[in-house]
Amino acid sequence: MWKDYTEKHSGLLCPLNTPRFVCDEMLRGLGEWLRVAGYDTHMPEEGTEDRDVLAMAAADNRWLVTRDRELVLHRNGPQHVLLLISDGQLDNIKELTFKLNLDWLHAPFSRCKRCNTPFHKGPLPGSSAPPEIGQQGVLHCPQCRKTYWKGSHVKRMRERLEEFNRWRRACAPAK
Repeated sequence: MWKDYTEKHSGLLCPLNTPRFVCDEMLRGLGEWLRVAGYDTHMPEEGTEDRDVLAMAAADNRWLVTRDRELVLHRNGPQHVLLLISDGQLDNIKELTFKLNLDWLHAPFSRCKRCNTPFHKGPLPGSSAPPEIGQQGVLHCPQCRKTYWKGSHVKRMRERLEEFNRWRRACAPAK
């Protein structure tokens, strides 16, 4: 269950630039939602050593989002690790939202959920969108070589992102 973090933490972290992330293998689902929201989020191969994941975050100036308490103890841990203590994906999302005042409508549906590559407009070169879809709202991932369009799943996913943003407003400190 998500705890009342306002009692345990004195304030929000305030990133000066758009945050970029590394999510360890425990938080791959959270990483996918960050990508859906438009955040540059790297997810290392399963089995990557903790020190390598942390080195990647440090080298790329990314937050390493994890539930692994031992990562904070590494030399670069305190500067790059965002330790989540909540259980479950939704509670992790709430906690991250609170800690960073994260805007879940930052740039929705602008990155590939599978590989993190920014989408390009239109279908893949040399292919066409399904006739019933047309060309409007069609995107493709040049890395995965997949074409995407706005189906009913996009509406459901946007509703989830809007829900996450309501948590953001509920967590905002009173003025």
